[in-house]
Amino acid sequence: MNIGLMEKILILFYNIVKGFMNQEEIKRFFNDYITRRERTIVIIDFGNVEKWKHGLGWNVGIRELATLIRHFSYGRRFLRRFYYGADYGPNDKSEKLVDWSKYILRTADLNGLEVVDKRVKYIHSSDNICGFEKKCDLDVEMTIDLIRERDNYDTVILFSGDGDLVAAFRYLNEEYKKQIMVMSARGHIGREVIDANKDGAIEKILWADDFEYRLNMNRFIKSSR
Repeated sequence: MNIGLMEKILILFYNIVKGFMNQEEIKRFFNDYITRRERTIVIIDFGNVEKWKHGLGWNVGIRELATLIRHFSYGRRFLRRFYYGADYGPNDKSEKLVDWSKYILRTADLNGLEVVDKRVKYIHSSDNICGFEKKCDLDVEMTIDLIRERDNYDTVILFSGDGDLVAAFRYLNEEYKKQIMVMSARGHIGREVIDANKDGAIEKILWADDFEYRLNMNRFIKSSR
């Protein structure tokens, strides 16, 4: 069997056997978490979170996300960190954000999140119909912030299914006894995250699917079907 296909099957199986949390279980989880809120740092990789819509079938709203995060981290704003690319368009000299990027960054700021951005790069690509690929990787910034702020938190909550931060998480867990939780969407989580959860480097994986009643930006809009 193809290794890539086998890995996808294993991840799918893991997602299923881990089960679901209902609203009552989520309420109990948050009640139990209250004593940890003042010493929790939240890392939101919103570029990754945006992609969850393909599996969830709905969009995670920034306002809804900021409201949910208050159950994890309360008090100091700099511990609720929102990472996203600042898109100024393909002109390297442009100083004006494109409307969508401006909206995302401003909305996060207005909802009490500490915004960390980096200019989006436009890379020429003959394979892309637009003639370019966009790139903006903030993993280094996230890792540096986690290490720099380590005296200000005991628990990390990561909103992303990307496994690129797992090495940093293992270091923080082994050297500083930090507890790590990850929220992702089913079908959008890296094998590295699953392995780290199995061996205890990551305490818990939460599934955005179970939090739709809190995260779906259109949850109050009735379907026309």
